[in-house]
Amino acid sequence: MADITEITDFLAPELDIYARVNEIQLKCRADLSKGMFIAETPVVLDRALEGGMEPVSLLMEDRVAFSPVGRDLISRCGDVPVYVAKIDVLKELTGYNLTRGVLCAMKRPPMRKASEIIKAAKRIAVLEDVMNPTNLGAIFRSAAALGADGILITSNSTDPLYRRALRVAVGTVFQVPWTVLSPEESESAAVLSLLKEAGFTTAAMALTDKSLSVSAPEPLSSPRLALFFGTEAYGLRPETVAGCDYTLKIPMYGGVDSLNVAAASAVAFWQLFASQKEKEQLK
Repeated sequence: MADITEITDFLAPELDIYARVNEIQLKCRADLSKGMFIAETPVVLDRALEGGMEPVSLLMEDRVAFSPVGRDLISRCGDVPVYVAKIDVLKELTGYNLTRGVLCAMKRPPMRKASEIIKAAKRIAVLEDVMNPTNLGAIFRSAAALGADGILITSNSTDPLYRRALRVAVGTVFQVPWTVLSPEESESAAVLSLLKEAGFTTAAMALTDKSLSVSAPEPLSSPRLALFFGTEAYGLRPETVAGCDYTLKIPMYGGVDSLNVAAASAVAFWQLFASQKEKEQLK
């Protein structure tokens, strides 16, 4: 049975991991296998548990802890410390209004190998230096909803397990297989080589004179397709665009020439991933 402790003081040491240890410190410890992340909201925690993540402790608003949802989450987390506090104490936690009364410290999972994800997938997204956690989280949510089988993330991108990324993704980070590539694997030539050796057609989402529409039949007909999305400020590296089999764009009107990377990914996933899933299901 879980050990439930009431916290009445924001400075209580039990709250350190939630309030006084930043996310870089949570992730980057001397022993990387002991790294942690924070899952917040019942939905994110539910998906984390479904995805096999291991809880370390829980922090909950008292009225949530003793609700049916709270009791269920506590039961599913097993024999870990559960800290409960009244709303006045928890309001001092940054972002509390977004947690819906539930925070859970969890162990970081082992990083998957890129080859493992590539082998099992037909539709992959490659995120090149996507730095904004909100964008990254939104891309994961669209990827899960619209048929991506895996996501490869370059080493300069933000961490998918950052609290904001997890919250925006609504926990879908635990549904779509992903990995962060090593700095060496993150080089354009290296990641393109990995994918092409596995039989993937590669397509860069970029605005060039040679860009095809995302509705073009050629990439859609590819049995295995990898879509590349670039950083918010500058897009994809020129060498990535040059090395891909296709360059694709979303036709736009009204004098607008580009979309936010998260919005663009949703359009591209719908056109190139979801449609393929739908065909497979109809067979």
